Amino acid sequence: MYYVRYLVRYLQNEVLVLPSRVIVLVFVASLLAFPLLTQDPNILRTLIVTALFSLYAVSWDLLSGYTGQVSLGHALFFGSGAYASALLSSHLSLPPYATVPAGAAVATAAGLLVGLPCLRLRKHYLALATLAFPIMLTGFVLAFPGFSGGEGGVWRIARLTSTRVAEYYLILGVALGAVVVLWRVVESRVGLIFHAIREDETAARALGINTVRYKLLAFALSGLTAGAAGALYAHSSAARIVAPGVVLSLFMSFQPVIWTIFGGAATIYGPITGVFVLYPLLDTLNVVIPKYRMLVFALLVLLILRFMPQGISTWIRDAIERVCPSCRVRNIATRRACRACGAPLQAQSPR
Repeated sequence: MYYVRYLVRYLQNEVLVLPSRVIVLVFVASLLAFPLLTQDPNILRTLIVTALFSLYAVSWDLLSGYTGQVSLGHALFFGSGAYASALLSSHLSLPPYATVPAGAAVATAAGLLVGLPCLRLRKHYLALATLAFPIMLTGFVLAFPGFSGGEGGVWRIARLTSTRVAEYYLILGVALGAVVVLWRVVESRVGLIFHAIREDETAARALGINTVRYKLLAFALSGLTAGAAGALYAHSSAARIVAPGVVLSLFMSFQPVIWTIFGGAATIYGPITGVFVLYPLLDTLNVVIPKYRMLVFALLVLLILRFMPQGISTWIRDAIERVCPSCRVRNIATRRACRACGAPLQAQSPR
């Protein structure tokens, strides 16, 4: 009963006081209850891939949105996790509960290996350097077709579960848990340091912050998260094979950039919003108007960038909430006084 009362108090005092948190609560509850409404395999497949790509997009946001280390070759982490897990499953017949952590570990190591030579690079030099790494990994895959499968990819990959509903809940649970952990990281002192590095790395170093250590930490966490998403993707029912043209393509590297900018960078929930809006939309357009799907997709992204440059989720949040000028606590836009310190809010415009 104690935990029930604690949960009720937390919901009343921390969640239900802000519309954005209520939206998140309803969204998560809807995802958890969705298989109770329908178990259509195509819809569940779309949601499974969307959940995995949400985790992938959040990993890019952690590295590029929060820390400012812009990566245009993020498919390296997703692909290395997918390939490591798929190869272990195909060649050694290891179960997914062993190969998925191994794939995430390989991607973490890849994050550190990429971070080390890129520590002194900034802006477009860093972006171009990261773009080279998935191309190098693709060349390695094609050079050893007997081991990696070459262009044909890796087959005979064990599935996560025997049913799609169980797979849906497993992947959704992992994605939600990882997002909560990353949210706690960016809300901690580490997140503040990431922000400081993004805004002015020289000033952060002058304050005694070991920027090298924290940038490597950002690369490692980003690689771990993207690698876990890639490894789960390799074992999911959505992936028949793991091939370089799928998991290491340039489009796979650019997708998290589009999702994050569309939803709102440096927010954690922004990339998730971008994926859950854009991926199902593109999947639907591919069925309804396959010839014009990319045109409609591009126009939608351009409209959002034009009228909501901070991202659609940030725009919605700032329209329904405002920040107290005294204590910086967020309040619902209709309040006249801050819920924390009582300072007047009526004259403040939404931020």
